[in-house]
Amino acid sequence: MDFLEQLNDSQREAVVNTEGASLVIAGAGSGKTRVLTYRIAYLLQQGVKPHNILALTFTNKAAREMRERVAQLVSAADVHYLWMGTFHAICSRMLRHDANILGYTSDFSIYDTADSKSLIKQIVKEMQLDDKQYKPAVVLSRISMAKNALISVSAYASDNDIARQDRINRLYAMPDLYALYQQRLKQANAMDFDDLLTNTCYLLQHNEQARHYYQQIFRYVLVDEYQDTNFAQYLIVKLLAEPENNICVVGDDAQSIYSFRGADIRNILTFRQGYPDARLFKLERNYRSTQTIVEAAGSLISHNENQIPKHVFSKNDIGDRLPLTGYTTDRDEAAGVVQSIYRQHLKGENYEQVAVLYRTNAQSRVFENELRRLNIPYRIYGSTSFYQRKEIKDAIAYFRFITNPKDNEALLRIINYPSRGVGVTTINRIAANAAQNNVAMIDTLTTEQPIPLNLASATQRRLNDFLQLVNTLTEAMDTMDAFQFAEHVLRVSGVMTAAAMDSSPEGREHKQNLDELLSGIHEFVDQRLQEGVSFTPIQDFLAEVSLLTDQDENTSDNTERVTLMTVHAAKGLEFETVYIVGLEENLFPSQFSQSGAELEEERRLLYVAITRAMVHCRLSYAKERFRNGTFNFCTPSRFLKDIDRRYLQLVTTERPWQEPTIPMPTPQRLIKPQVTTPIESDFQAGDRVRHRVFGDGTVKLTYNENDNNKIDIIFDKVGQKTLLLTYAKLEPIV
Repeated sequence: MDFLEQLNDSQREAVVNTEGASLVIAGAGSGKTRVLTYRIAYLLQQGVKPHNILALTFTNKAAREMRERVAQLVSAADVHYLWMGTFHAICSRMLRHDANILGYTSDFSIYDTADSKSLIKQIVKEMQLDDKQYKPAVVLSRISMAKNALISVSAYASDNDIARQDRINRLYAMPDLYALYQQRLKQANAMDFDDLLTNTCYLLQHNEQARHYYQQIFRYVLVDEYQDTNFAQYLIVKLLAEPENNICVVGDDAQSIYSFRGADIRNILTFRQGYPDARLFKLERNYRSTQTIVEAAGSLISHNENQIPKHVFSKNDIGDRLPLTGYTTDRDEAAGVVQSIYRQHLKGENYEQVAVLYRTNAQSRVFENELRRLNIPYRIYGSTSFYQRKEIKDAIAYFRFITNPKDNEALLRIINYPSRGVGVTTINRIAANAAQNNVAMIDTLTTEQPIPLNLASATQRRLNDFLQLVNTLTEAMDTMDAFQFAEHVLRVSGVMTAAAMDSSPEGREHKQNLDELLSGIHEFVDQRLQEGVSFTPIQDFLAEVSLLTDQDENTSDNTERVTLMTVHAAKGLEFETVYIVGLEENLFPSQFSQSGAELEEERRLLYVAITRAMVHCRLSYAKERFRNGTFNFCTPSRFLKDIDRRYLQLVTTERPWQEPTIPMPTPQRLIKPQVTTPIESDFQAGDRVRHRVFGDGTVKLTYNENDNNKIDIIFDKVGQKTLLLTYAKLEPIV
């Protein structure tokens, strides 16, 4: 019983009250995992048999951590017999035992996402549906949504809300597709991940003997992260806990951020309505963060209407206020944040304890570029480095192939992307023929070879269409700069259209990433203009980006690295210093979540972001963000007004163009004699002007230097700059 002395009063109450229903609201950093593990240990010490305890988690990592902690408190032998694991793992174990009741054998297969997409692709082809409209990811998302809500094949077709959504997305064949998908799974003696939940629900609902059997085994049911449960998981827990209802659910409604996965916050908000005698325990002391960070997060989340009232507090140091910095552009924001990270590192801050959190994966690009530029090691947590994402590699493969038709790897990526009916068999035949003839793959399509391809006429026609597309793009390459050409390629090839037609969350992310790629290319061209390069071909961008995609990080697993991640990926983690970036309207909150329950979830998402910070939390936004080929003015996020100003430190708008001081040798340079001559222009000394990158400034001098007309301007924010007059694009300020 000594371990109970390690708990505070609220934690101890939640641990020892084991009979009946309990709702434990665990604020951020309040010791949620400790309460769960100690409650299990307490049950075991009270004589409850290990196999009578069911503990459900959402990740294998959480289950493993809980198992290890319980083993430290009680006999390790007892831990072995606990029913502890993820919902899917526990349901799989139950279904293996009772598969015959549902018409399966006990050795049924479990299809992962790739397996399910492959099956859907086959069915779409068999049904002769448009594979550009019925993309596997989109179809699987719709089926998963239905299963999580326990909507069967027969109910799907008669559900008016679903039918309306399918009509909006032009997915008219979804009822038949769903039915055939389930039929094929059953024929293959297979279940997908969602079936593990829905079939368990069906088993417990419709087979009294099985339900009674498991209710007798599971005398005590504990659920972690209850705010993230969907309807199927809610029902499984409810059925297993009956009739004694010795159920303990632990979670935090303020951290419910996974509705896009089917999570339903109502499960935790209405728990006590389903269990009127349930006891409520609130873990309100935050052990992670400073008082200021906790109070700032609390002032933010207090603006949500749908929540369980609580007051999370900290007894740690008061700590610094949260700096809020407005940058002129998103590139400035990335430069400013990375320079801040570097300065703090020089003062002794460990890179491993620093995280940059953003709303969308596409935002990582500018931060990756700046981190690489300063040679700061980093990792992308829970995602892929920007230039390694499939849609980005595919887009760049188009640019590579147009500039170098001998690039076989680029050709393999684009020959059937977007889908144009060139199958794997054909591609393999082309590759084999090229190897036999000892030529590049493109040569097998464009020139006569000793060993011909002998393709079917329909296949040859599709390849001819592809070659015509390549010729059209090649002709445009020399007449367009890198940005114009990239935009042209992605539009004419159908890459952008294919991404825009995918309405799934993944599809929207792919479209955002492609837009961000174009932004990066535009930024590259614009920077070259400022440097006096009047025309930047796509080849120059490829040479630059190859250093980013093929860089040898040469770091071991124990290298200190800055962490980049979305806020969703950050849940459950903590860092000494957290930078939360891109706090702008239509970004955070998302443009897809502007009202009602969706807006409240966005606010909870920012609450999660802030509460990841232990010592320092720094907020920032950009006044202009480059999107779709132009700079767009941005409005600071409405959530910034929700944070009590007592906890914010407003920082003067920054434009960090000055390089941080990095010790390095000064290179020897040959100084070219400069010949300058004053000239007449539309701008005279003393004129006030505006530059879209550097802001407002005062003209100092216009002159010709080595056959280039230049203008010196003293800008209000960044000091004196010399620009090429032809490309400066200045606006007079009247």
